[in-house]
Amino acid sequence: MNDRNFYALVAYEDGNSGFRRRIERKSINDLPAGDVVIQVKYSSLNYKDALSASGNRGVTKHYPHTPGIDAAGCVVESTDPTWRVGDEVICTGYDLGMNTAGGFGQYIRVPGNWIVRRPAGLSLLESMRLGTAGFTAAQCLLHLEQNAVTPDKGPILVTGATGGVGTVALMLLQKLGYKATAVTGKATEHDALLALGATAVMDRNELLADSERQLLPARWAGAVDTLGGKALAAAVKGTGFDGVVTCCGNASSGDLPLTVYPFILRGVHLVGVYSANCPMAKRVQIWNKLAGEWKLDLSAICRTVRLGALEDAIQAMLAGQSKGRRVVDLEEVT
Repeated sequence: MNDRNFYALVAYEDGNSGFRRRIERKSINDLPAGDVVIQVKYSSLNYKDALSASGNRGVTKHYPHTPGIDAAGCVVESTDPTWRVGDEVICTGYDLGMNTAGGFGQYIRVPGNWIVRRPAGLSLLESMRLGTAGFTAAQCLLHLEQNAVTPDKGPILVTGATGGVGTVALMLLQKLGYKATAVTGKATEHDALLALGATAVMDRNELLADSERQLLPARWAGAVDTLGGKALAAAVKGTGFDGVVTCCGNASSGDLPLTVYPFILRGVHLVGVYSANCPMAKRVQIWNKLAGEWKLDLSAICRTVRLGALEDAIQAMLAGQSKGRRVVDLEEVT
């Protein structure tokens, strides 16, 4: 086992040329310490992976490095009694793909307490169609549900709606009976968003109109925000009494230009959503929901790419030209 070789995408610093990526032959011995070795069948591409692959030190501190915050596959070696050879498992979040070699390699070695057993209702491929993006969207919906934001309370705003979290959020909202307003800066995607389950589509500039005001007319019962910055502020200002705004990204900005008025005059709840260190009990709860009552068919919004074709997908994501989900098939390289 210890001399097994495999392929991985590796990001490295190339002197004055910045960061580059290439497919390299690696050995199991190159992997970090851990309790369980997993043969990765599928991974997925997230914005955090694109940042890690391009040298973002806020995500990954040391290079060369293999990104990939998601992985699904089979246990091939374990010193943790919880896991046996042949178990099909999911590993997302924690430090995977950030500073621990991640799912863009055909093998990973991780602590046993990072792993979730594949629920019976999901295949390995289906789990990576969801990946961290789908898991995060489901967390946002769980917060709405737990805070009594039911479908009869009003529509839910979804920003960054063409991204991975946004598309899954729209589909989940439709499945659970909510009306959703999708926000996008891509005028060509309105029809696609309506097909995914949005009941209305709003241009991002419309959302940001009058965004300097301390409060906006109450239009939504809640929101799923992936952008941060002025978009998140506008979502909070335009949410009604006791509404819940979930914040899970900063694709536009890490700033939040707000006053206290939405909170003290309308009782708006701003809920931060973090997936990397989500507690295991909640993690298992969400995966079981996604395998059962919340199960979605994501085949229409997913495209599968092989490891050797990841470069183009990463470049498109960094350029803001990506939509839907990208699943990485680790079985074959090219």
